[in-house]
Amino acid sequence: MSRRLLIEADGGSRGNPGPAGYGAVVRDAVTGDVLAERAAGIGTATNNVAEYGGLIAGLRAALELDPAEVEVRMDSKLVVEQMSGRWQVKHPSMKPLAREAAGLVAQLPRVRFCWIPREQNKHADRLANEAMDAAARGEVWSLDVADAFLEKAAAQVPAQAPAQVPNRLSGWQEETSPPTTTLLLRHGQTVLSVEKRFSGSGDQPLTEVGRAQAAAAAVRLASSGAVAVVSSPLRRARETAALVGEALGVELSYDDGFRETDFGDWEGYTFAEVREKWPREMEAWLASTRVAPPFGESFDATTTRVRQARDRVLAAYGGKTVVVVSHVTPIKTLIRMALDAPPAALYRMHLDLACLCEVQWSSDGGAVVRSLNDTGHLSA
Repeated sequence: MSRRLLIEADGGSRGNPGPAGYGAVVRDAVTGDVLAERAAGIGTATNNVAEYGGLIAGLRAALELDPAEVEVRMDSKLVVEQMSGRWQVKHPSMKPLAREAAGLVAQLPRVRFCWIPREQNKHADRLANEAMDAAARGEVWSLDVADAFLEKAAAQVPAQAPAQVPNRLSGWQEETSPPTTTLLLRHGQTVLSVEKRFSGSGDQPLTEVGRAQAAAAAVRLASSGAVAVVSSPLRRARETAALVGEALGVELSYDDGFRETDFGDWEGYTFAEVREKWPREMEAWLASTRVAPPFGESFDATTTRVRQARDRVLAAYGGKTVVVVSHVTPIKTLIRMALDAPPAALYRMHLDLACLCEVQWSSDGGAVVRSLNDTGHLSA
């Protein structure tokens, strides 16, 4: 049966140009299961040539699996833009590779190209490096060679116990240094939120009610002592953050890590409509945070970037109070991290529009949730 596939591809060169290799992994887009891995050393080449090699290898592997749809994810902005037709292919060494890739794309029913951060492309990057390492040893990459080399390397590294996050009793124990307080504010109402439609990467503005909600939150936060406002770059969050920043008279900045999860093909649909149109995908999505909506982003991928954004806030504003204006999933994710709760906890929380949550992060890695879904300012 035809299915929807994800291709993650990468390539690298140690010298650019230098010894080069590529890697590609093909996954079932619903379950996240790995269906194929490809990698090879290609001699002396540039990064871009190696990246095209990874793309071509991934497309060939996908064709063998008779897909209904394919999404290609790469951290190479150049390859993604060129294959999407937005940038021209000018370098002579890449023109034949781009033509070959385009020919493979033409054999597939539906293909979408998507840029992802390097941190989200670790599997393909690892395969590319394995291929380059194998070539340096005079070997040809294969799964058996890669597994044997990784097992040998792992045996030489002493096992380390996982870092323990200290437990504390809030209000009973003295802090060794002031905690960093994040006041987590969900944006105000939009048209899609009124109709309870999936609203992820879209750039909807606030409604009149939403602006009133944001203004009420701004009044509430004006006396919070926050030294900065960090916001998702999406419009509904930006408009909310602007009112808060004005009320506080503090720095306003944006961090893409705090944007909402990309719900892909489900954007703009209600839950019931999605369940009717994509029943299998919806069931898998609700069962695992590893699973992404069609051409969207999984909650696990969201968690990775939210954690990185949180760490940037803690590094920049350690020991101070910061307002973070964001969306349902990133705020729930921050709460889950603070509670050290399992991924399924995302499904056990409810956050109202323009609600406030407060989390204190200690320098030793501990955290305390001081409030959740506070909407007192909306009824004042």
